[in-house]
Amino acid sequence: QAQLVESGGGLVQPGGSLRLSCAASGSIVNIYLMGWYRQTPGKQRELVATITSGSSTNYPDSVKGRFTISRDNAKNTVYLQMNSLTPEDTAVYYCYADVRTGFGSSRYWGQGTQVTVSS
Repeated sequence: QAQLVESGGGLVQPGGSLRLSCAASGSIVNIYLMGWYRQTPGKQRELVATITSGSSTNYPDSVKGRFTISRDNAKNTVYLQMNSLTPEDTAVYYCYADVRTGFGSSRYWGQGTQVTVSS
């Protein structure tokens, strides 16, 4: 089994920056794809960023050029650097990781962290 713990959310003014972290722990053999989704009430969940084990990244147009995903494989941690934030970025952000443990492979999710962009 594995667990993902997120940190770094909070309140920020428009134009500001935040950095989210998501650390995986447990009986981890390998971590493949990692990424971030966000969810706001009444809206469909939106994929924000993905990063492969080889550090290839992908972003939707809504965050491209403003958000940067990275990972530290030695720490089993994925990061999301968010710059030039707007109120439309307000959401609960969830990380995920495709993890192989001694029990098999599954997608694991973080608990979610609130990001609020407001003046």
